[in-house]
Amino acid sequence: MGKINPSKGEIHDKKRIEFLQNHLKKVHKAIKTGINLKGYSAWSLTDNFEWTFGYSQRYGLIYIDFQTLKRSWKDSAHFYKKVIKENSI
Repeated sequence: MGKINPSKGEIHDKKRIEFLQNHLKKVHKAIKTGINLKGYSAWSLTDNFEWTFGYSQRYGLIYIDFQTLKRSWKDSAHFYKKVIKENSI
């Protein structure tokens, strides 16, 4: 998902950030209305094997080069880290 240039440490996944923002806004709204929500976890922390798509879809916040196993943070990982740190969307 997104524009990938892991050799430069750049994985731009704007749509994933928009996806996370929309879901986190709904989480916030649920909490404000009194839902006893205990947490939220993004799927998935790292790129992984998806039963339907194999390795062709990369849903992780962290990109994995499956040849070298090198990990690179996607823009969405930086976004999610900021949300957690600041407790704000």
